[in-house]
Amino acid sequence: MKFITVLTSMAALVAAAPAVEPTKTQSIDKRATNLCGQWDNIKVGSYIIYNNLWGRDQATSGSQCTLVDGITNNLAKWSSTWSWAGGNLHVKSYSNAVLQAPAARVSAVASIPSKWQWSYTGTGVVANVAYDLFTSSDCSAKPEYEVMIWLAALGGAGPISATGKPIATVTISGVSWQLYKGAHSQMTVFSFVATKQQTNYNGDVADFIKYLAASQGLPGSQCLYSIGAGTEPFVGTNAKFDTTGYSVSLSTTTAAAPKPAATTAAPKPATGATCAPAYGQCGGQGWTGPTCCTTGTCKVSNQWYSQCS
Repeated sequence: MKFITVLTSMAALVAAAPAVEPTKTQSIDKRATNLCGQWDNIKVGSYIIYNNLWGRDQATSGSQCTLVDGITNNLAKWSSTWSWAGGNLHVKSYSNAVLQAPAARVSAVASIPSKWQWSYTGTGVVANVAYDLFTSSDCSAKPEYEVMIWLAALGGAGPISATGKPIATVTISGVSWQLYKGAHSQMTVFSFVATKQQTNYNGDVADFIKYLAASQGLPGSQCLYSIGAGTEPFVGTNAKFDTTGYSVSLSTTTAAAPKPAATTAAPKPATGATCAPAYGQCGGQGWTGPTCCTTGTCKVSNQWYSQCS
């Protein structure tokens, strides 16, 4: 893969940082919904679609909105329009769709069939288009492994890598991929980067997981708890990432799916403290807001985000 000069190994360390998940889930109506807030998101069928401007503070200027069109013929449709300047080495956002499905042990994953048709336009676009999967040993959403599948590396965007060089080249779903390995936030990160852009992808995402388990040391006991798909932009002007059709599902073997780690209710606050409302954020790495809930309990989604539900 060709790297632009600004995306050195330092850039690779931030290229695919885990995305922060936002704060509230709501049901979509029949009209298209435009998400422009930093953490805006909406539930569409089996997915939650996020605008997710988790790295916007690294930009000197810019904005992003995600238009969610809904589901047609079992395919989710959304588009993100953005312009970002400054902080060339940093991802600004990860607008993406996350499948709502029970967690599963890697050894029990049978198939993850997926279709994804997309296009990208804009000026000076540096970005990826990628699946983003997370696993942990106890299904607690505290990631130990991240698996990214890059359908495109635009403008020289590069994956997390310890050396800047691939550790293997493999063919999966009839496509050639270069595999990179690195670390981020105490996670091991594997990134498969397609040697040619895949704008109309149709394959089994489970094949990547199975390859890593068989050949690269991914433990079969790891719990796959998050499957997302979207784009991570660095910089560009008047960009539009358009997903015209997306689907993914997860099936497992007859072995029962693991139960998530027990969720512990947040401690009761001191007198006069304010608790988060239903669907509000109540925890996550770097979170300084309330850690209790006025309704329900504080449940962990991942290491970056917990929500009252």
